[in-house]
Amino acid sequence: MDLQTFRDPIAKPQPPAGLSAALQALWWDGKGDWNKAHERAQEHDDTAGMHVHAYLHRKEGDQSNAEYWYRRCGAKPSTLTLDAEWEELAQALLQQG
Repeated sequence: MDLQTFRDPIAKPQPPAGLSAALQALWWDGKGDWNKAHERAQEHDDTAGMHVHAYLHRKEGDQSNAEYWYRRCGAKPSTLTLDAEWEELAQALLQQG
């Protein structure tokens, strides 16, 4: 799936079938439901979920919590805009399959 295909169904009530929990979290965030996104990001304690979790706390404005999650997943805290970080994360996770 490419980024545009991932974004297109955001107007629908549910994410496309077969997405990882981390991609579902980004999908829900793209739809504007931070709480649902946060729930999905926490479902699996894997690197992808922790990275999305970091992004979500950065978006929330909780920088210290975001930095904790960036450290846990081995990533440097992002200095991109939130939109650019969302896109970068989505592209990376989509490439992983």
